[in-house]
Amino acid sequence: MKYLIVGLGNKGAEYENTRHNIGFKVAEKIAETLESSFNTTNFGWMAEGKYKGRKVFVLKPDTYMNLSGNAVKYWMQKENIPLENVMIITDDLALPFGTLRMKMKGSDAGHNGLKNIQEVLQTQNYARLRFGISAEFSEGRQVDYVLGTWNEEENEKLPERIEKFSKACLSFVFAGIGNTMSAFNGK
Repeated sequence: MKYLIVGLGNKGAEYENTRHNIGFKVAEKIAETLESSFNTTNFGWMAEGKYKGRKVFVLKPDTYMNLSGNAVKYWMQKENIPLENVMIITDDLALPFGTLRMKMKGSDAGHNGLKNIQEVLQTQNYARLRFGISAEFSEGRQVDYVLGTWNEEENEKLPERIEKFSKACLSFVFAGIGNTMSAFNGK
């Protein structure tokens, strides 16, 4: 059985430690847990490994956030991975910092990466793991906030939260989405 875990983010050093790139950070932790490293490939960087007998592909798309769907579709088709075995990791302004929310399907909630995936795949029915980044910005400053770096307090808490999100993704691979949502949502 094959799984595709996609951490959303933007390529480039200027985006590396921004809130919008939390998907990349979680993907990197998953690859580390699988004792795998990322290699440059079509549509991004890919790490491959096994988790409890299951093949796991971990992708960081290099398409920029707004074109993430092209990378997801390409790798689903190339590796013949069914939609129910795909997990998308993304940031979410509507959730308090570090809050974990996994869903089986849903709207894009205004997130351009999810919007593009939905357009390319022609469905909202794919699993997503949302990392709460809160909405601590003044009117008209959303882009600056999302593309800004973590504050000191957030930086202190990030390693533990990234670890928790990594475990949730690997639970999805082994235990399925229902059991994982029960075990991890809101934690």
